[in-house]
Amino acid sequence: MTEKQILELLKNINYPGFTRDIVSFGMVDNIAIDKDTVEITLSIDTKNNDLKSQLTNQITELISSETDKLKIIVNIQESKTDKSQTIKTNKQAPTPKVLDNIKHVIAVSSGKGGVGKSTVAVNIASILSENYKVGILDLDIYGPSLPMLMGIQEVPSFTEDEKIIPLEKHNIKLMSFGFISGNQAPVIWRGPLVGRMTKQFIDDVIWGELDFLILDLPPGTGDVQLTLSQTLELTGAIIVTTPQELAVLDVKKGTDMFRKVNTPVLGIVENMSHFLCPHCNQKSLIFSQGGGKKESERSEIPLLGQIPLSQALVESSDEGNPFVFKFPKSEITSIYKDVVSKIINNIG
Repeated sequence: MTEKQILELLKNINYPGFTRDIVSFGMVDNIAIDKDTVEITLSIDTKNNDLKSQLTNQITELISSETDKLKIIVNIQESKTDKSQTIKTNKQAPTPKVLDNIKHVIAVSSGKGGVGKSTVAVNIASILSENYKVGILDLDIYGPSLPMLMGIQEVPSFTEDEKIIPLEKHNIKLMSFGFISGNQAPVIWRGPLVGRMTKQFIDDVIWGELDFLILDLPPGTGDVQLTLSQTLELTGAIIVTTPQELAVLDVKKGTDMFRKVNTPVLGIVENMSHFLCPHCNQKSLIFSQGGGKKESERSEIPLLGQIPLSQALVESSDEGNPFVFKFPKSEITSIYKDVVSKIINNIG
């Protein structure tokens, strides 16, 4: 087998917990073939021995299934990059482009669904819109939330050359797959179609001049995230979680993913940190506590804020009226303002 053939084989091995392979992540440092021996060196920024063993076994089994004439040696060395740096990316990967006339592109992501990521994205964008030109791009193809959260169900218009003109409400430009699909029928698409739609929303929407474009991503670390990281240069990402350990386990995958694709993680927002009683104003810890802080300390990423769950917050979302606009003097609005202030400081 040649070095090129082995490299092609290794493209079938995904880094554990991700949908992206070890070659495109730039983890294959060297392949050396000497007579009946092939030695593969991986460069990975991890001390997890179970993960190393898993990769070693996968590589050995894959190559052995193609040929039994080679002795296979897998060396895994710690990446020479600083912990604050990301693992190097494949030199052949496309260079992400910068969107014209948009100063900052910020992705709002979560490791799992149901943590209120879209609500956080909308309220962050709403606070920003008081002083900046802002747009929101809802990239959750399978479950677009923007039409409901902003209370708008219109269909966008198109220019003669088939470019999309975003809708606008509360002085915020809006685009979502839900505006086109009607947000009624389920979307059953495979990865390539999802990637194609993601690229179209990036290339074909006429945003004009913006200070901030907020991207509401689908949960997880799948096709949209991968397409986005290869297509668009992001200012940074914000990770949304709830306090319980189950949610934080998935957050770890998200924070590690963005680091691996060279996207700075600006901070973590702990949503539903506690329930705020509308009658007595007392706090109840429904989802345990401290998850966001623990992940902040593990990943050395700032905890931007802890946002409580309240009946008024739920109702404003269902009404399509961002909470921070409906209740400008609320304690929760103050927390969102503090979160936005930290984001602005973190991007310099």
